[in-house]
Amino acid sequence: MTMAAAPDLLVARNVCKTFFEPTRGEDVEALRDVTVAVRPHEFVSVIGPSGCGKSTFLRIVAGLDRPTAGEILVEGRPVVGPGADRGMVFQEYALLPWKTTRANVEFGLRLKGVPRGERARIAGRFIDLVGLTGFENRYPHHLSGGMRQRAAVARVLAVNPTVLLMDEPFAAVDAMTRQRLQEELAAIAAAERTTVLFVTHAIEEAVFLSDRVVVLSGRPGRIIADMTIALPRPRVWAALAQDAAFVDFRERLTRLIHTGGAPVGGHA
Repeated sequence: MTMAAAPDLLVARNVCKTFFEPTRGEDVEALRDVTVAVRPHEFVSVIGPSGCGKSTFLRIVAGLDRPTAGEILVEGRPVVGPGADRGMVFQEYALLPWKTTRANVEFGLRLKGVPRGERARIAGRFIDLVGLTGFENRYPHHLSGGMRQRAAVARVLAVNPTVLLMDEPFAAVDAMTRQRLQEELAAIAAAERTTVLFVTHAIEEAVFLSDRVVVLSGRPGRIIADMTIALPRPRVWAALAQDAAFVDFRERLTRLIHTGGAPVGGHA
């Protein structure tokens, strides 16, 4: 007997966004009819040209902004604002500067009313998972950029969100650190079976990390491709950087972004 596929965990349905731009004195259409579904444990990246509405879309999924039309559903429930089912990692780290690494990671657990001992146990697990053991008592200004972002990831994972949302989280770190963080994120997502919606402007990053890559056109952002990335896991840069299939995915996505071409690939 064939088992039924798991229902989609996150669904964006016909999402549109228009906002007033004061410098132009007129309404601007940022997103048009964006429809995408993310399955449980899937890693999906959203890419597109600058200004196409990638971050706007992620903010709508997070409940930080409201769509002009359309809806977001998580496990079948409409998103009407921020919620514990969605954890957000921003580009700017967003750590509390007066709190240590441990206190930052425990912060969401404390808000949820988790007892002190359990908070410490959970925080310790995720601090170890992101490679920050030994830095529990350091403040953010004593950590490198990459370490601060690890702490931000640990803080979100500790509260066990249904979906992890990431808005260009590695854009502010150097190239070598970025590759190391990408490998670590891929390993963590696989080990924790995390469902991830990831926004990036870096095509190679999207290919390396993702099960699928959704491509938005220039403004107004609309989906022009939903490409399955058929590369084996686990993934490491030393093995993939010159891999023919990896290069092919990268080049196909590059052409799509530069030409706004017809949809390529997809999933059933």
